[in-house]
Amino acid sequence: MLHRRTVGDVMTEELVTLRPNTPVQEVVGLLDANDIASAPVVDDDGAPVGVVSASDLLRHETGMPDPQGRDGNDEGAWGKARARTAGALMSSPVFTARADWTITRAARELRRRHVKQLPVVGDDGLLTGIVSRSDLLDAFIRSDAEIRGEVEQDVLGRILGLDEGTVAVEVREGAVTLRGHVPEPRLVPVVVGLCQGVDGVVAVDAHLAAAGAG
Repeated sequence: MLHRRTVGDVMTEELVTLRPNTPVQEVVGLLDANDIASAPVVDDDGAPVGVVSASDLLRHETGMPDPQGRDGNDEGAWGKARARTAGALMSSPVFTARADWTITRAARELRRRHVKQLPVVGDDGLLTGIVSRSDLLDAFIRSDAEIRGEVEQDVLGRILGLDEGTVAVEVREGAVTLRGHVPEPRLVPVVVGLCQGVDGVVAVDAHLAAAGAG
């Protein structure tokens, strides 16, 4: 099987965490000292209960529920503007990821939830790491040479057992073009599907025919 990178492969494990009773000014200092835009808030057991982000802090610093004038009647937003602790300031409930999730699943969850990062929890619900948009983006940024090597060696060679040179592989900006022959017609969609599963591949254009076919 191809090695599909997971959240566990790219997440950050050395974390800055907050407690619900951490004073807001200490939160500001921790985020600034560590050059991060947000941090998870954990309970006594280490389970995430919320996240404090830069937008939460901006509400607090301006004393307004929303610096752009939105949420003017939102009592929760006004509560954040008056917050004195991380627990009062944080956004909750917290959306989490699992270490065994694929990169694609995590990316979709970030997009669906409209957040920039997700705390990662184990089977026990305790925090084990955090994964951000930039972590996931880095996983997809691979050179064309890396992608071509994986297609040739893993997909065509190790998995399908095709002789070297049977299928020519070209990769440009993540788009894979295949030209050549495969032993049976039914292998064409298999080759395409496997290539689509290679991290970093954005498209597959297959010009393949079955050996001996007219």
